[in-house]
Amino acid sequence: MARSLDIDLLRSFASVAETGALSRAAGRIGRSQAALSMQMKRLENAVGQPLLVRTGRGVVLTVQGERLLVHARRILASHDDALVELSGGSLSGSLRFGCPDDYAQAFLPTLLRGFAQHHPAAAIEVVCAATPRLQAQFERGGLDLALVSVPLAAERAILRRENLVWVVPRDTTSSWADPVPLALGDPDTLDHRAALTALERSRRSYRIAYASGSLSGLLAVVRSGQAVAVLTRSAVPADLRILTPASGLPALERIGVTLRIEQRHATPLARAFARHVETILPAL
Repeated sequence: MARSLDIDLLRSFASVAETGALSRAAGRIGRSQAALSMQMKRLENAVGQPLLVRTGRGVVLTVQGERLLVHARRILASHDDALVELSGGSLSGSLRFGCPDDYAQAFLPTLLRGFAQHHPAAAIEVVCAATPRLQAQFERGGLDLALVSVPLAAERAILRRENLVWVVPRDTTSSWADPVPLALGDPDTLDHRAALTALERSRRSYRIAYASGSLSGLLAVVRSGQAVAVLTRSAVPADLRILTPASGLPALERIGVTLRIEQRHATPLARAFARHVETILPAL
């Protein structure tokens, strides 16, 4: 008779692996410790391998248990995603989504509105910050997903490509005397580094008139006519103008936009929102 892996057993096994103790896992899944222990024995019989070792401080996975955990997480994610998609059901719950300010202005209304139509009970908390800050929060576990800017050569999973452009107020002259006054994001952001790299390669002198992670502050400086800013093309407001090569400023590099999500611990809601972003964002 062909053997099979029971979804309930795999879900219980994943809980044991994540909590490191049968007692804590039993409380999480709403079973008694004895019932959970029997489940683990059934799973070990199904795979024909020992999966757990009891210790004085809880349980640890065997080598075979570690290998099964990789498969279990993938199977459970696919199982849950299939149920959600095929049942047409609406998801509830909450998640924290990180998004840079410029992408929030350009893309977020469409992304959130479209997702809310399918999952009106879902609550999405949006955290806006520069990519380095979002990356740090994501790595600490403070965000479920994060949309971030990356160098094109650094990633394979690029959702869209963005041109970085020089922008000024619409009524400002196209020529800028040296040193070029700049309004840029934080020094560790891609727009800041790309601007300085391009100017230094073209041997144009510059001065930093404003450097901050606040997009509203940066735009205020630019709108005053006191500096040139670097933005992604999609995020340029209607009252600002993109400078052409005739301005004398060098061309800027293109960057990529990608989505960070920790698949191993992602909830069905987080995975559904990730699929939504991955489907909609490239076409915006």
